Amino acid sequence: MLVPIIMGSKSDLEHARKIVAALDAFGLRSELRIASAHKATTFCLGVLEAYEANPEPKVYITIAGRSNALSAVVDAHVAGPVIACPPYSDKYGGGDIFSSLRMPSGIAPAVVTEPTGAAMLAAKMLSLHDPTLRDKVRAAHRAYTDAIVADDADLR
Repeated sequence: MLVPIIMGSKSDLEHARKIVAALDAFGLRSELRIASAHKATTFCLGVLEAYEANPEPKVYITIAGRSNALSAVVDAHVAGPVIACPPYSDKYGGGDIFSSLRMPSGIAPAVVTEPTGAAMLAAKMLSLHDPTLRDKVRAAHRAYTDAIVADDADLR
């Protein structure tokens, strides 16, 4: 199982590394790539073609902000699921998220704005192929619950 993480530019690397760390916790293999849909379309399509030639189960995660053509291009050219995880932009007050939310008909990437949430969704999707991964997802949910219960106990 593989999670290709495709960034629009090198400026998305910090955001991508948070996703990689969360995927690592599930034991999921990921690969980081930079392939702008705007500035290097042919290159981007070549990267996708190479991934699609590999038959192993994949969930793609895309990271692009301001004008998110990347998620749409990836979704239009791959058979597997795509998760758009746009970075928050102080410059635009978060308004650039709308380019990830409004996609043309027939283009359907999921949008998850938190890096750890994007990794969790990828793990859940891939757990359909792997009962061991499904157990890791369940364990992560138990850990989140346990932390809340412990915080509540500390508060009282």
